[in-house]
Amino acid sequence: MNNFDFHNPTRILFGKGRIADLNAQVPNDAKVLITYGGGSAERTGVLAQVRKALGDRTVVEFGGIEPNPRFATAIKAVDVIAKNGITFLLAVGGGSVIDATKFIAAAAKFSGDPWEILTSRGSVVKEAMPFGTVLTLPATASEMNSGSVITHAEKGAKLPFMSPHCYPVFSVLDPELTYTLPARQIANGVADAFVHIIEQYLTYPVAANVQDGFAETLLRTLVDIGPKAIEAPEDYDLRANLMWTATLALNGLIGAGVPQDWASHMIGHEITAFNDTDHARTLAVVLPALMNDQRGPKREKLLQYGANVWNIHEGDEDARIDAAIDATRDFFHAIGIKTRLSDYNVAASDIDTIIGALTDHGMTALGEHGAITPEVARRILEAAV
Repeated sequence: MNNFDFHNPTRILFGKGRIADLNAQVPNDAKVLITYGGGSAERTGVLAQVRKALGDRTVVEFGGIEPNPRFATAIKAVDVIAKNGITFLLAVGGGSVIDATKFIAAAAKFSGDPWEILTSRGSVVKEAMPFGTVLTLPATASEMNSGSVITHAEKGAKLPFMSPHCYPVFSVLDPELTYTLPARQIANGVADAFVHIIEQYLTYPVAANVQDGFAETLLRTLVDIGPKAIEAPEDYDLRANLMWTATLALNGLIGAGVPQDWASHMIGHEITAFNDTDHARTLAVVLPALMNDQRGPKREKLLQYGANVWNIHEGDEDARIDAAIDATRDFFHAIGIKTRLSDYNVAASDIDTIIGALTDHGMTALGEHGAITPEVARRILEAAV
């Protein structure tokens, strides 16, 4: 097992009715900016619950944060903070709203060009505003980590950043808030969480038995409950397990002391930047093709994955790896997610543009070995057409 530091300061308030506990978590004298996405937060009554819980505090609201949150929208929120003397942020939504809020929290305290926060991957961030979250969509674990991904539409860029200053102070996780979500969003959340786990697990062995076992349990849980959670939207136990699994998938625990990949994410980001395809669906396209392309370097872990997640024990090693990759693709199909670029209006002729953007953004040595070059990424995408 590799050396590691692990610190996660986010308080989790999990369960039914926990929005009411906001009153004890937000400072009494705070001037609060509530950030949210579209109209669903209002229609479902979540915003009403939040307003009630905040009581007499000064509250300003900023809506309209997009899926794949936009740089320009976040900068508008920074202006609102300055004009209203905001002291605390509260993100109400899924990963996109929370990611945007992290960037807003950092940009509000940054004296330079906020674009540097992204181009530096967060290294220039020295402080950020405090913020909490009310999670409405289980998917990204942004509610319990320090990472964010922001899209700059004009630049055609989708870039990640991380900062230890950008952990939420607290996050409210109430599974009942997910009941009204469309099936597409739940499917995306399941796929996103699944690939988050894979990126930290499917690399090479380092005798990290605890992390591997934990990751395999989370993967098996998603395989079991993913389709059921879509079919039974008001089954509390299913939604509770999905919500907690998605949080544990990327709160730092299973990634401690192990090599990590993240090539599927970086390549997937460029597909989203190209035509705004849902992030999770880009992952479902890239991952199976990447698994097959990298079956040599990932051989030992692919065999372990096949055995411990999919119960694949028959056949020679290559046959078992083939079966594990097929099972992965079939799982995405079982939750209604297609796995080919052509399913999302991306043609072979578009790959040049995607690879060009990957190169422009410095993504030239991806994967756990730094061996996924733009040429390898092209090969992966060509296999996924």
